[in-house]
Amino acid sequence: MNFDEQVVLITGAGSEKGIGRETARQLSKRGASVVLADIDESGLASAFDEISQYNNGKTMTIKLDVTNKEEVNRSVNKVIDKFGKVDILINNAGISRPTSVLDITEEEWDLVFNINMKGTLFLTQAVLPYMKDANYGRIVNISSVSGKRGGGIFGGSQYSAAKAAVTGFSKAIAREVGEFQITCNTVAPGLVGGTNITEGLMTTEKELSIKEGIPLGRIGEVEDVAYSIAFLASEGAGYITGEELDINGGSHID
Repeated sequence: MNFDEQVVLITGAGSEKGIGRETARQLSKRGASVVLADIDESGLASAFDEISQYNNGKTMTIKLDVTNKEEVNRSVNKVIDKFGKVDILINNAGISRPTSVLDITEEEWDLVFNINMKGTLFLTQAVLPYMKDANYGRIVNISSVSGKRGGGIFGGSQYSAAKAAVTGFSKAIAREVGEFQITCNTVAPGLVGGTNITEGLMTTEKELSIKEGIPLGRIGEVEDVAYSIAFLASEGAGYITGEELDINGGSHID
């Protein structure tokens, strides 16, 4: 896969061990100009120092609250001013909470939905006009096995609902913009080790129990997800759209 001359915008790219950062690594090493967006400024600084060494400095950082539509629009305009286009959008910013349904407050429900779903909407709206003008685009949205099986290992029902919404939204977008040679797909990871999603709840006993339910016998890694995202973002995946790619080692098989 070659991403020379391609401009990719990745949200939630600040976390050193996260899927967004690993995706930035993979695409930058393959020639892409990478825009790293995150609400965490210190994480962005670290990400810039690392990613810029892979793509000869073709890296840009944006402090971004994906739930703020005006901020999203301003940020995308900055990307256009610098690079002139956005070829690839990866909506990775997300948040989970392990709250049981009777304890979910309205504020928590809104927080989880706003970051996981509303942020995906706002970024998609902001980049689509430029993709349509270019008659080309790749959008990859991060869903979750939790949105498919009705609950995850560490995420609550609000997270499952938000990620299911991401999948439905992505399928609809794929139909709506296909005529412009824009694809929209989702990846649905199972549990990925080393990220913040477990909220410190992973114990040795819990990990062993989880592995027993995974045919491949191991917890997923960020590389597993990033490689799949890179493929869907590539020119070679131009005839794949509206799909949801499961990345879970066989723990959930449709």
